[in-house]
Amino acid sequence: MRRRSRKRWIQFALRKHKKGALHRQLGIPEGEIIPLSLLRDAAKAPGLLGQRARFALNLRSIRKSRN
Repeated sequence: MRRRSRKRWIQFALRKHKKGALHRQLGIPEGEIIPLSLLRDAAKAPGLLGQRARFALNLRSIRKSRN
């Protein structure tokens, strides 16, 4: 059994990612930006909504650190 590299975890996570699912769950149109306060509240939620919100926060921090 092959172990996934910890270095490239984001590439594997993005493959499973369903584009626009968090927007639909939060009831925000896809063209609009999700407010940070709403995203942080959603990250505390259990289940898939919380997972998606935490993933969005991670991507946000990665994106900010690269710029």
